[in-house]
Amino acid sequence: MLTLTGENVRLRALEPEDLDFILEVENTEKFWEISDTKVPYSRFLIKKYLQNSHRDIFDVRQLRLMICDLGGDPLGLVDIFDLDPKNRRASLGILIIKEEDRRKKYGAEVISLISQYCFVHLNLHQVYANVTVDNLPSIQLFEKCGFKKVGIKKDWNLINGKFKDEILYQFINNVH
Repeated sequence: MLTLTGENVRLRALEPEDLDFILEVENTEKFWEISDTKVPYSRFLIKKYLQNSHRDIFDVRQLRLMICDLGGDPLGLVDIFDLDPKNRRASLGILIIKEEDRRKKYGAEVISLISQYCFVHLNLHQVYANVTVDNLPSIQLFEKCGFKKVGIKKDWNLINGKFKDEILYQFINNVH
């Protein structure tokens, strides 16, 4: 079973050549809300991050992969983070950069691929996602991919001076 290549997208490890792409993503303020970033990153820090991106997921508790179309062009990033090996769970985050690419349904394929990767290769029991209540495209994406809404965290994130509720979604692997 291929878990990192689908019909339209491929997930791959980060490369040094991804520096400019990641620098732009991390320093685009409209993405800061979903990434919990508050300050811009320097080229030096992103370069150091890339140099350490090969470290074992069970050591650093996170993994970032590049989302590419089958021709190799970058579309965005997908993250596995807050890995909890004892309880066999991790959080997922996805960012497709261009609006027009979001409408091509790449997101659902990425969520399916990364979930299968987590279940098959990381032996996780569940993956979960946190989505603010006003992020309708992400809500629709995770629900389409079989994630179940299991709770709402009230006034969870302070964004632009206002508190926003956040939905917790879970996808449990029932195949043993």
